[in-house]
Amino acid sequence: MKKQIKIKVAVTGNIGCGKSTFAKFLSDEGFPVLYADEISKRILADDKQVRAEIIKVIGPSAFNGDKPDKKYIAASIFSDTIELKKINSILHPKVRTEIEKLSQKYFQKTDIVFVEAALIFESKIEKMYDYVVLITSDLNLRMQRTMLAKKLSKTEFLQREANQLDEDKKKKKSDFVFSNNTSTKDLQDKALLLIKLLKSIVNQ
Repeated sequence: MKKQIKIKVAVTGNIGCGKSTFAKFLSDEGFPVLYADEISKRILADDKQVRAEIIKVIGPSAFNGDKPDKKYIAASIFSDTIELKKINSILHPKVRTEIEKLSQKYFQKTDIVFVEAALIFESKIEKMYDYVVLITSDLNLRMQRTMLAKKLSKTEFLQREANQLDEDKKKKKSDFVFSNNTSTKDLQDKALLLIKLLKSIVNQ
């Protein structure tokens, strides 16, 4: 009897690379995609202990009632690497636990689960995944996209970029690398190619 293979696949890349768009194409094909940012936001909103620990690090202005003040938090942590590490050490274990729990739930119905997350290599959690997919894009293009989509200044973009590992280093650690320097259609075609490749692994 053929053993059923279940695979958990990380989709990662530096800010503005298009990993969320790539992940949406995977979702459009019917695959479950867990978004680390969304999980993180839910934890910030729902977990009183996490909120209390974050307030200890960056102060009460981090929240308006139960709602995180995203602008204040971003301004605090991206300008101070020590605070960023402290916040990540509070949030990331909770996010990882939730990802694992949700993955197991989805594995009851499917063989492939995707996780879209920016800091796979920075957090040294690539071993959590069977495969890591890296989306790459030229720096200037990523900066333009981010400044337009997130309304960030060039300085704010560069602060975030400085906290991420260099793309070339990530390429060496990744199982699949797809560039996103042309069109959305090209990126969609690459998502479909990935699905085909992963299905061949699951069904071998």
